[in-house]
Amino acid sequence: MANPDIVIIGSGIGGATIASGLAGSGASILMLERGEPLPATPHARDTRSIFVDGHYRPKEMWREAGGAAFNPGNYYYVGGNSKFYGAVLIRYRKEDFSAMEHYGGVSPAWPFSYDEFEPWYSRAEQLFRVRGTLGEDPTEPFHSIPYAFKPVPDEAPIARARAELKGLGLHPASLPLGVDIDTWLKEGRTGWDAFPNTGLGKMDAQTAPLAAALGDSNIRLETGCYVEYLEVAPDGKSIAAIHYRQNGELKKVSPKLVILSAGAVNSAVILLRSPSPGNGKGGGKGLANRSDQVGRNFMNHNSSAMLAIDPRRRNDAVYQKTLMLNDYYLSDGRGGKPLGNVQLLGKIDGNMLKANVRTMPKFVLDFMAGHAVDWYLMCEDLPDPESRIMVDGKDIVMQWRRSNMQSLDGLTKVMRENFRACGYPIVLSRPFDKRTPSHQCGTVRMGDDPATAPLDPFCRSFDHRNLFVVDASFLPNSAAVNPALSVAAQALRVADHIRKMELAA
Repeated sequence: MANPDIVIIGSGIGGATIASGLAGSGASILMLERGEPLPATPHARDTRSIFVDGHYRPKEMWREAGGAAFNPGNYYYVGGNSKFYGAVLIRYRKEDFSAMEHYGGVSPAWPFSYDEFEPWYSRAEQLFRVRGTLGEDPTEPFHSIPYAFKPVPDEAPIARARAELKGLGLHPASLPLGVDIDTWLKEGRTGWDAFPNTGLGKMDAQTAPLAAALGDSNIRLETGCYVEYLEVAPDGKSIAAIHYRQNGELKKVSPKLVILSAGAVNSAVILLRSPSPGNGKGGGKGLANRSDQVGRNFMNHNSSAMLAIDPRRRNDAVYQKTLMLNDYYLSDGRGGKPLGNVQLLGKIDGNMLKANVRTMPKFVLDFMAGHAVDWYLMCEDLPDPESRIMVDGKDIVMQWRRSNMQSLDGLTKVMRENFRACGYPIVLSRPFDKRTPSHQCGTVRMGDDPATAPLDPFCRSFDHRNLFVVDASFLPNSAAVNPALSVAAQALRVADHIRKMELAA
């Protein structure tokens, strides 16, 4: 396959799903993944190895604007970050597709409506075999097709927590999950949230869409392929070649279409470090950057872990992560502005706590973990052109300007009150920091106007007719729910567009 019809860069949710959408099209497709398949080893279910020793963390360092280096929480394996994700496959709420006012500003609208996008959500849910139920969550948007599988069942301590929240007049609902719980537990009795998927228990990018795509003999995956840059054609209107390094050897491929799906940070980095023509205000600032927006509008959910602890009651849940609460998603519950989403974390243990509180004795952390119900509070981070990813030589520089923190403060306050009312006398919270890839998005956003967005509503570059960017970087807003299903749905929508408008031409 010297020069395939299409090259897809990255095998995460966006790249793998668009490959599955193009399977059977007859196009020759080469997928370039910088990582290797994640091996099955004892580390995969060892909480100390994962959370304290950082066995799976990347070796690279990024820098904050200003110079301080940090080790990011991005993962480089076939399947990308989804190999470690919590498998929450939830739709944006219908209201997230329109402009919405928050305490920190306005969340922008998508260039199309929820109703137009809804069929692609249904297709993505089927592809990822999502487990869920309708009718529990008052913010749930219209579904044209119900979930094909029943939700992952609550364990006894979580069924009790669900009843306690209902007793306050709230509406706890089952999380939509891409998890075959029986298969997962056969491979090891742990949760799946932040654990690597080395089998078939979790529906991630590799086990669901990529497995389907590779059933097409015209689709080939090459691993260990680090993309250095994209080469633009002399007229500046298309991508002429992809330059990448595999096993130390520099290689070049010239496809008809390029689909960049390296993730919200690395897709922006590849574009920014690619040589560019000097036209327009984005000239000399990488590719697809006439708008000067590539790398800008970086968003990463404002989120905190919250432990509701009752020293009198032990929580013996194994996986725990089956419940969410959206009562404060569209307002603060008192007629004010939105706060965000609450969902369970996977069950923590003392090693997971030790990773963040290294000075506290392990037996204290074990007791805390054994008597806690562990929650994840998530609020929308609003786009800001000065919140951005930059490139300084070979260094990736992150300038994350957090926004809308009043919502996280408000959600933390109201949930602390709720959990105390449920009978948990100790409620602790701690925000996640930049080391956690809490749904990075927005750096190559789509829109209707090439002056303000690098991509059109089908994720095609306004500047280069044969370049698409299909991963979380296209998201115009972060909403306050996990983005994986929205990325997958858009990937299926873009694949359908490519089949009709590019491959049929």
